[in-house]
Amino acid sequence: MTRTGAAHQPIVIAGAGIGGLAAALALRQQGHEIVLMDKANALSEVGAGLQLSPNACSVLDRLGVLEALRPHVYAPDYLRIWSGKSGRQLGRVRFGDFLRQRHGFPFWVIHRADLQRVLLEQVEQTPGIAVRLATEVLDLEPTPYDHLSCVYRNNETTGNLSCRALVGADGVWSRSRRLVPGHENAVFSGQVAYRATIPLEAAPERWRKDSGLWMHRDSHLVHYPVRGGRELNIVALAAEAWQDETWSTKTDTKSVLHVFRDWPAEVRTLLAQPDGWLKWALCSVDASGPWSHGHVTLMGDAAHAMLPYMAQGAAMAIEDAAVLGKHLPPDVTNIPAALRAFERERKSRVRHIQGIASRNAKVFHFSGVMALARDTVLNLSSPETLTARFDDVYGWTAGNGNR
Repeated sequence: MTRTGAAHQPIVIAGAGIGGLAAALALRQQGHEIVLMDKANALSEVGAGLQLSPNACSVLDRLGVLEALRPHVYAPDYLRIWSGKSGRQLGRVRFGDFLRQRHGFPFWVIHRADLQRVLLEQVEQTPGIAVRLATEVLDLEPTPYDHLSCVYRNNETTGNLSCRALVGADGVWSRSRRLVPGHENAVFSGQVAYRATIPLEAAPERWRKDSGLWMHRDSHLVHYPVRGGRELNIVALAAEAWQDETWSTKTDTKSVLHVFRDWPAEVRTLLAQPDGWLKWALCSVDASGPWSHGHVTLMGDAAHAMLPYMAQGAAMAIEDAAVLGKHLPPDVTNIPAALRAFERERKSRVRHIQGIASRNAKVFHFSGVMALARDTVLNLSSPETLTARFDDVYGWTAGNGNR
């Protein structure tokens, strides 16, 4: 087969989560045919809320979905930081119009399922992208021709699809990762997250408008409105051993209240509201490992799953999609070199964000003298000063690369 023929072979993306859907749109904008495979029989995103900071919104704007997201998002004016020990407010980080004017794009919070649904609708409306559910990528094999063969399994049947490259966007427990020699698997962090949503009116009125971050010894709490402001997303995180057989499981309110038993009564009242909780083991993937090998590359959580203490996991996958598209223009001929260039450009930024998240994991959970020092700094800092600390995170756009 000629090289011209190979150019018409699709790029296969393993995983139709947020990163995979965004990558499909970004690569299609470059003219590539895309086959998106996911082992799920139906795309039903588990989890709850996530944060779309300006860096992520800059990419979503380029992908043509930013306005479609607007009915589903909430734009908090502030992140209010509270003491989980005393219950008093420690400081505020300014969002809203201030952040939009500073970086050119909004700071939104959204339910994960709403983001995935809007991305999927855009994918389904885009000619040149095929979605194959109940289909799992098994391998990528060479052929005697100028293309590769993607080996996949659909139910009990194994098949082959000619393609140009494979993008592994299949999450923290990626199977694509084993196609990249030297890449390590996900590691449990020793911390867990309890997630739930409640009707917004069930929350105290003073917590309904802004995002909230509560910090206590070995634990912290995050809450913010989702579903266009109709529900409150609650994430309670704590240092805890993992003893369940799977990496996510349902749990009851009584168990959550036991973990947060020494928190203020008003917080415990909030935690008592949900009928049930999902409990997640927090795992990470070291971004320092290799992401690419030949015609295979990893992106998103498959390459660099991170702890949620900077709320940038989804944003990093969305950024990956934009940069991957940039490195695979319509006339690309040396795909392995392009994938290595993608990895080089992204790795330093992702490692930087992983480092911030790891440091925050310690700072949020301080106790004693260290907690007192942290709280004093927050008390003495203006909302604008605290916002400026995130300029290197939020100021990235799809056009300017790393900052």
